[in-house]
Amino acid sequence: MSLRVILRILGLLLMLFSLTMLPPTLISLWFRDGVWSAFISGIAISVATGLLLYLPNRHSQKELRIRDGFIIAAMFWTVLALFGSLPLMLFGEGSLGITDAVFESFSGLTTTGATVITGIDFLPESILYYRQQLQWLGGMGIVVLAVAILPTLGVGGMALYRTEIPGPLKDSKLTPRITETAKALWYIYATLTLACMIAYMLAGMGWFDALSHSFSTVALGGFSTYDASIGYFDSATIELICVSFMLISAFSFSLHFIAWREKSLLHYFQDPEARFLMLFLLALAVVTVLSLWLTDTYDTLRGLRHGVFQVVSVATTAGFSVADFSMWPGALPFLLFVAAFVGGCSGSTGGGMKVIRIILIIKQGMREIMRLIHPNAVIAVKVGKVSVPDSIAQAVWGFFSVYVLLFFLMLVGVMATGVDQVTAWSTVGSALNNLGPALGEAHAHYGDMPSLAKWILVLAMLLGRLEIFTVLVLFTPAFWRR
Repeated sequence: MSLRVILRILGLLLMLFSLTMLPPTLISLWFRDGVWSAFISGIAISVATGLLLYLPNRHSQKELRIRDGFIIAAMFWTVLALFGSLPLMLFGEGSLGITDAVFESFSGLTTTGATVITGIDFLPESILYYRQQLQWLGGMGIVVLAVAILPTLGVGGMALYRTEIPGPLKDSKLTPRITETAKALWYIYATLTLACMIAYMLAGMGWFDALSHSFSTVALGGFSTYDASIGYFDSATIELICVSFMLISAFSFSLHFIAWREKSLLHYFQDPEARFLMLFLLALAVVTVLSLWLTDTYDTLRGLRHGVFQVVSVATTAGFSVADFSMWPGALPFLLFVAAFVGGCSGSTGGGMKVIRIILIIKQGMREIMRLIHPNAVIAVKVGKVSVPDSIAQAVWGFFSVYVLLFFLMLVGVMATGVDQVTAWSTVGSALNNLGPALGEAHAHYGDMPSLAKWILVLAMLLGRLEIFTVLVLFTPAFWRR
């Protein structure tokens, strides 16, 4: 492990990240909202810091190892979100304090979608765009983007890629070369974004809203340019488009690649993880819509629209809203919120624990029941027709155990700041699952939460985005031993 190489790469990545502040600068000049200087300042500070990290270490050349990848992934997400908060602190009237700006930046880059801002409708257009762009960049992961670029800078990428791709099966690649894999992911991602934007425009959105919402839809982020989110448009067509692209983005991007390469959609129905997600969402939607009808919460059509939309939005961890589901009757708010723990498929832009882990946990549980009946039987855990090695099954249980433990520790921490129990567990769960919406006092926004609670939630967002172990491994003594 070489500190100088890591600092060199962080410097390069930070300078690359500063370029992402150019589009909002142009948006600011286009709309004449007077905020362009905040982005110029953000670029200057980011570039200067990047140079300070890069120049003293520019001659350090060494192939990355897996431990270096863990450090860079965790440090870069942290550093990137901190520097990404600069424009939010500097744009003038209505700008955010340090805690709120860092919270909003982390929420954007981790595609959580939780916000501390009220009066979103009245923000400058460039700030609105910048929030959406943060989610788009974070959706597929800036580290994966960097994997496609770093080889030209003399840095190997496999270590970074393996720490970034979500899910327990991290060694599968779409193409033989890691650079080509990263590029393939981004081509698919950009194509889906463009298609989503065009669909929104055809449905009646203006170009700015269509671009902004396509960013957060494909990223499953949930930020909007309006306080009312997608509900602002009150359009069944727009809601249908949003649901469609949320579903697409919740599937593994490797399935999208295979479908594009082989010109076939059969893989979506043959893949066990995709099938489980579709059946899970269908069952949840049926329960939700029937509950809304039977309680006379909405009429037949609106109950169907709102029920299906909120099920897909919350369960895929996108977090858009067309209605305040926290006010729905009975156990529906709790049921929808718990569904977010499942999240999207492995290799998708969704959060949560990932569908494949839920499948393996269920199958492992069934195997233990069968072992009680047949103690001497050798029972394999299979996903589809493939037997899963015991090492992966054990890793899933380890992940689940640590996930639950961290959830309760952070829950206690947030409650210790004076937050009530419902608000605390829903905000921690929302942050850890990269969902966004919460219940209780934070059902509208997180702005009134104590500062310490917001910092705990920032940590939860980071842990959720990097799937816990990527961060926790840095705190083990064995990691730092030679």
